Amino acid sequence: MKTISILGSTGSIGTQALEVAKAGNMRVAAIAAGRNIDLLEAQAREFCPDLVAVFDTALAEKLKDKLSDTSIRVLAGEEGVLAAATHPDAQIVLNAIVGIAGLRSTMAIIEAGKTLALANKESLVTAGELVMAAAKKKGVSILPVDSEHSAIFQSLQGVPEGSLQKILLTASGGPFFGKTRAELEKVTLEDALKHPNWSMGQKITIDSATLMNKGLEVIEAAHLFSVSADDIEVLVHRQSIIHSAVELRDGAVIAQLGTADMRLPIQYAITYPERLPCPCGRLSLAEIGSLTFAHPDTETFECLALCIEASRKGGLKAAAVNGANEAAVALFLEKKIKFLDIPRLVRLAYEAQPDVDSFTIEDVFEADKAAREIVLKNYK
Repeated sequence: MKTISILGSTGSIGTQALEVAKAGNMRVAAIAAGRNIDLLEAQAREFCPDLVAVFDTALAEKLKDKLSDTSIRVLAGEEGVLAAATHPDAQIVLNAIVGIAGLRSTMAIIEAGKTLALANKESLVTAGELVMAAAKKKGVSILPVDSEHSAIFQSLQGVPEGSLQKILLTASGGPFFGKTRAELEKVTLEDALKHPNWSMGQKITIDSATLMNKGLEVIEAAHLFSVSADDIEVLVHRQSIIHSAVELRDGAVIAQLGTADMRLPIQYAITYPERLPCPCGRLSLAEIGSLTFAHPDTETFECLALCIEASRKGGLKAAAVNGANEAAVALFLEKKIKFLDIPRLVRLAYEAQPDVDSFTIEDVFEADKAAREIVLKNYK
């Protein structure tokens, strides 16, 4: 029986991970979340973890009262989340915290020598060099949870080292595939939240609409698989059946296919290397009939191009792009800016971030803060 901890347990990835843990008869040592204490209480009562962490201190006190009839410890703040991340019994920790807020947990999990199931792409986007170096030093495995990176990881199983030629990173294209910049001037928040294939949280759904999510995935893949952005080809694949593929140096292409169900990559990460039965739907290629592919329009969807530039530049450029995007998307969700203001503000932050050759975790947070400030000063 595996013992796991889940950070971000009340989000889309976290709730599905608990489904997988239940189906696989796993022990849940700790769970952590930000604000949804009603769901967190229900999860705590069902899975009986040793501890529950709530980032919001006031809400942690409320949850403590709710769970006072149990022996479950309730911890608060970043310290509490880090305690959940490093629970001594956890063999594998799923980090599904949203945004750069998950970076410190990623580093703590690695430092504790735990296997890391990574759904927090921002850890690698903003500090990939530091994260991968720490994992190598501690001998920690990082198992990707994102469907695309899981597909690449699965496609590389059994491939001899040095055989990878190129990564084929697929994208659904979001709700606005094929639209011009003039058409994007008129789109609404409601339009942007209508993803054609996946059911996700609001932030990642907007990122999919701008293709920022795919750009962040380029940066993440470059770090995870030790390649450059130039070795990654983004392909718009509207059906979301091929989750990604790899091209090997002999010309062979190996892909991972499946239905649009996150439970499969989540389960593979937390049960690796085993292949257990999964409740997700089965794929029928005959019913699908055909698969299509197209190059992305990086002129219209500028966020993707900015991320590729940031990956090539290295340093803190990616941290600036990520921080600016988080701030801009928050404004868009509040209907304070238009859709095309997102790439405009991200570019301002990207251009303002100086080039650096080396940096620390604290430098990453400073770059993130500076990028957010640029967005807030320039959004009107």
